[in-house]
Amino acid sequence: MMLFHLGNAAMLPLFGQAVVSRGEADPGAFTALTVIVSQLVMIPVALLAGRYAARHGYWTLLTAASMALPLRGLIAAFWATPWALLPVQILDGIAAGLLGVALPGLVASILRGSGHVNAGLGAVMTVQGIGAALSPALAGWIAHRHGYGPAFVALSLVSALALVMLLLAKGAEHPRRRK
Repeated sequence: MMLFHLGNAAMLPLFGQAVVSRGEADPGAFTALTVIVSQLVMIPVALLAGRYAARHGYWTLLTAASMALPLRGLIAAFWATPWALLPVQILDGIAAGLLGVALPGLVASILRGSGHVNAGLGAVMTVQGIGAALSPALAGWIAHRHGYGPAFVALSLVSALALVMLLLAKGAEHPRRRK
Protein backbone atom coordinates (compact mmCIF):
# COMPACT_ATOMS: atom_id res chain seq x y z
CA MET A 1 0.00 0.00 0.00
CA MET A 2 2.96 2.30 0.48
CA LEU A 3 3.95 1.79 -3.16
CA PHE A 4 0.34 2.24 -4.29
CA HIS A 5 0.20 5.66 -2.64
CA LEU A 6 3.74 6.55 -3.64
CA GLY A 7 2.56 6.12 -7.22
CA ASN A 8 -0.87 7.65 -6.70
CA ALA A 9 -0.71 10.72 -4.46
CA ALA A 10 1.16 13.02 -6.85
CA MET A 11 -0.80 12.12 -9.99
CA LEU A 12 -3.69 14.52 -9.58
CA PRO A 13 -1.69 17.63 -8.66
CA LEU A 14 0.97 16.82 -11.26
CA PHE A 15 -1.65 16.22 -13.95
CA GLY A 16 -3.32 19.53 -13.18
CA GLN A 17 0.04 21.27 -13.19
CA ALA A 18 1.01 19.69 -16.53
CA VAL A 19 -2.19 20.82 -18.25
CA VAL A 20 -2.42 24.27 -16.65
CA SER A 21 1.28 25.10 -17.15
CA ARG A 22 0.75 24.92 -20.91
CA GLY A 23 -2.17 27.33 -20.66
CA GLU A 24 -4.67 24.70 -21.81
CA ALA A 25 -7.12 25.10 -18.94
CA ASP A 26 -8.30 27.49 -16.26
CA PRO A 27 -6.52 26.42 -13.05
CA GLY A 28 -9.49 26.70 -10.70
CA ALA A 29 -12.07 25.16 -13.01
CA PHE A 30 -9.77 22.35 -14.09
CA THR A 31 -8.85 21.45 -10.52
CA ALA A 32 -12.51 21.51 -9.49
CA LEU A 33 -13.43 19.21 -12.37
CA THR A 34 -10.72 16.73 -11.46
CA VAL A 35 -12.19 16.36 -7.99
CA ILE A 36 -15.80 16.28 -9.17
CA VAL A 37 -15.21 13.60 -11.79
CA SER A 38 -13.37 11.26 -9.44
CA GLN A 39 -15.95 11.71 -6.67
CA LEU A 40 -18.87 11.08 -9.03
CA VAL A 41 -17.24 7.80 -10.02
CA MET A 42 -15.94 6.79 -6.59
CA ILE A 43 -19.30 6.82 -4.79
CA PRO A 44 -21.18 4.33 -7.01
CA VAL A 45 -18.05 2.18 -7.39
CA ALA A 46 -17.71 1.96 -3.59
CA LEU A 47 -21.36 0.98 -3.26
CA LEU A 48 -20.98 -1.75 -5.88
CA ALA A 49 -17.69 -2.87 -4.36
CA GLY A 50 -19.38 -3.42 -1.01
CA ARG A 51 -21.91 -5.74 -2.63
CA TYR A 52 -19.20 -7.56 -4.57
CA ALA A 53 -17.00 -8.00 -1.50
CA ALA A 54 -19.84 -9.50 0.50
CA ARG A 55 -20.07 -12.33 -2.05
CA HIS A 56 -16.54 -12.71 -3.40
CA GLY A 57 -14.09 -11.20 -0.93
CA TYR A 58 -11.62 -8.33 -1.12
CA TRP A 59 -8.59 -9.50 -3.11
CA THR A 60 -10.16 -8.98 -6.53
CA LEU A 61 -11.21 -5.45 -5.58
CA LEU A 62 -7.74 -4.63 -4.30
CA THR A 63 -6.18 -6.06 -7.46
CA ALA A 64 -8.53 -4.10 -9.72
CA ALA A 65 -7.77 -0.88 -7.83
CA SER A 66 -4.06 -1.54 -8.23
CA MET A 67 -4.46 -2.23 -11.96
CA ALA A 68 -6.21 1.10 -12.57
CA LEU A 69 -3.31 3.15 -11.26
CA PRO A 70 -0.53 2.31 -13.75
CA LEU A 71 -2.98 2.80 -16.60
CA ARG A 72 -3.99 6.17 -15.18
CA GLY A 73 -0.37 7.28 -15.05
CA LEU A 74 0.36 6.17 -18.58
CA ILE A 75 -2.66 8.05 -19.93
CA ALA A 76 -1.48 11.17 -18.10
CA ALA A 77 2.07 10.67 -19.42
CA PHE A 78 1.15 10.38 -23.06
CA TRP A 79 -2.07 12.41 -23.31
CA ALA A 80 -1.73 15.38 -20.94
CA THR A 81 -4.56 17.49 -22.39
CA PRO A 82 -7.71 18.78 -20.73
CA TRP A 83 -9.65 15.93 -22.39
CA ALA A 84 -7.55 13.35 -20.59
CA LEU A 85 -9.19 14.55 -17.39
CA LEU A 86 -12.04 12.11 -17.96
CA PRO A 87 -10.15 8.82 -18.23
CA VAL A 88 -7.49 9.88 -15.72
CA GLN A 89 -10.02 10.86 -13.06
CA ILE A 90 -12.49 8.07 -13.85
CA LEU A 91 -9.67 5.62 -13.15
CA ASP A 92 -8.89 7.55 -9.96
CA GLY A 93 -12.51 7.24 -8.85
CA ILE A 94 -12.55 3.53 -9.62
CA ALA A 95 -9.33 2.92 -7.68
CA ALA A 96 -10.44 5.05 -4.73
CA GLY A 97 -13.88 3.43 -4.55
CA LEU A 98 -12.48 -0.09 -4.69
CA LEU A 99 -9.60 0.57 -2.32
CA GLY A 100 -11.83 2.38 0.17
CA VAL A 101 -13.93 -0.77 0.55
CA ALA A 102 -11.33 -3.49 0.03
CA LEU A 103 -8.53 -2.37 2.30
CA PRO A 104 -10.41 -2.01 5.59
CA GLY A 105 -12.38 -5.16 4.82
CA LEU A 106 -9.25 -7.15 4.04
CA VAL A 107 -7.48 -5.95 7.18
CA ALA A 108 -10.54 -6.82 9.25
CA SER A 109 -10.81 -10.28 7.71
CA ILE A 110 -7.10 -11.04 8.19
CA LEU A 111 -7.12 -9.85 11.82
CA ARG A 112 -10.59 -11.15 12.70
CA GLY A 113 -10.68 -12.45 16.24
CA SER A 114 -7.28 -11.05 17.15
CA GLY A 115 -8.55 -7.92 18.87
CA HIS A 116 -6.12 -5.88 16.78
CA VAL A 117 -8.18 -4.77 13.78
CA ASN A 118 -7.94 -1.07 14.60
CA ALA A 119 -4.22 -1.29 15.29
CA GLY A 120 -3.73 -3.20 12.04
CA LEU A 121 -5.71 -0.68 10.04
CA GLY A 122 -3.78 2.13 11.74
CA ALA A 123 -0.49 0.50 10.74
CA VAL A 124 -1.63 0.10 7.14
CA MET A 125 -2.82 3.72 7.02
CA THR A 126 0.52 4.88 8.43
CA VAL A 127 2.38 3.03 5.70
CA GLN A 128 -0.01 4.51 3.11
CA GLY A 129 0.64 7.97 4.52
CA ILE A 130 4.38 7.55 4.15
CA GLY A 131 3.95 6.67 0.48
CA ALA A 132 1.54 9.55 -0.06
CA ALA A 133 3.90 12.00 1.64
CA LEU A 134 6.87 10.95 -0.48
CA SER A 135 4.97 10.87 -3.78
CA PRO A 136 4.97 14.63 -4.54
CA ALA A 137 8.68 14.86 -3.75
CA LEU A 138 9.52 11.99 -6.09
CA ALA A 139 7.23 13.17 -8.89
CA GLY A 140 8.27 16.80 -8.51
CA TRP A 141 11.94 15.93 -8.63
CA ILE A 142 11.49 13.84 -11.79
CA ALA A 143 9.23 16.44 -13.44
CA HIS A 144 11.71 19.20 -12.66
CA ARG A 145 14.65 17.27 -14.12
CA HIS A 146 13.01 15.37 -16.98
CA GLY A 147 9.49 16.72 -17.56
CA TYR A 148 5.94 15.71 -16.76
CA GLY A 149 5.77 12.67 -19.04
CA PRO A 150 8.71 10.87 -17.42
CA ALA A 151 7.32 11.73 -13.98
CA PHE A 152 4.01 10.04 -14.85
CA VAL A 153 5.85 7.05 -16.28
CA ALA A 154 7.86 6.76 -13.05
CA LEU A 155 4.68 6.94 -10.97
CA SER A 156 3.16 4.25 -13.22
CA LEU A 157 6.22 2.02 -12.70
CA VAL A 158 5.97 2.43 -8.93
CA SER A 159 2.27 1.58 -9.19
CA ALA A 160 3.02 -1.47 -11.33
CA LEU A 161 5.52 -2.62 -8.69
CA ALA A 162 2.76 -2.26 -6.08
CA LEU A 163 0.52 -4.46 -8.25
CA VAL A 164 3.23 -7.10 -8.62
CA MET A 165 3.84 -7.14 -4.86
CA LEU A 166 0.09 -7.42 -4.22
CA LEU A 167 -0.17 -10.38 -6.59
CA LEU A 168 2.81 -12.04 -4.89
CA ALA A 169 1.25 -11.48 -1.47
CA LYS A 170 -2.05 -12.88 -2.67
CA GLY A 171 -0.34 -15.96 -4.03
CA ALA A 172 1.58 -16.50 -0.78
CA GLU A 173 -1.47 -16.04 1.42
CA HIS A 174 -2.89 -19.00 3.25
CA PRO A 175 -5.71 -20.46 1.08
CA ARG A 176 -8.42 -20.38 3.75
CA ARG A 177 -8.01 -16.62 4.26
CA ARG A 178 -8.26 -15.54 0.62
CA LYS A 179 -11.62 -13.83 0.99
